[in-house]
Amino acid sequence: MSGVAIAAWIRGVEAATSRALRPDLVWSGPEVPGLHARDTRRVYEELLGSAERSVLATTYAFFDGPKAFQVLAARLDKTPGLQVTLLLNIQRRRGETTKAEDLIRRFADRFWSTDWPGTSRPSVFYDPRALELEGPGGVLHAKAVVVDHEAVFVTSANLTEAALDRNIEMGLLLRDRALAASVSLHFHTLIERGMLHPLPAS
Repeated sequence: MSGVAIAAWIRGVEAATSRALRPDLVWSGPEVPGLHARDTRRVYEELLGSAERSVLATTYAFFDGPKAFQVLAARLDKTPGLQVTLLLNIQRRRGETTKAEDLIRRFADRFWSTDWPGTSRPSVFYDPRALELEGPGGVLHAKAVVVDHEAVFVTSANLTEAALDRNIEMGLLLRDRALAASVSLHFHTLIERGMLHPLPAS
């Protein structure tokens, strides 16, 4: 290749990489002087607190529901037309033989009466495989948020105080409509095909 062609190729690579969307690194845990990273709790609250059209959020565990869902519930009550879909795990404890429908009812009663702090209700779904007495089972272990079909936050952190503030957790925040559409489509397809079930009303 000639020097002119090589220079043109380098300029093309630089132009392409400069346009590439770069994810924000998001951490929980001890701060490290000199290293920049977004804070997990702050990213969660900024995303959920600014949603205008839609929120898809999935978590494996949450403690202190009113605190965990406070920002999202307030946003849902305040924003007409906001569509909120929550994907939560209902866990069967090891050795527990309670009927699946009883575990689901118990979880639903507690969630709607105690854990969800808002007036408006989100659409909530769970993976029924986690409640099977026999068979391979399964759990909804993904931790992610998609907001307004454009922002995607994937993290190792559950919606717990320890995960948001103290544990060493890592995630990536990216504003990419194609990725947001892909993540949303995957979960909504699981819902439409009946692989994720709606949480009953209390």
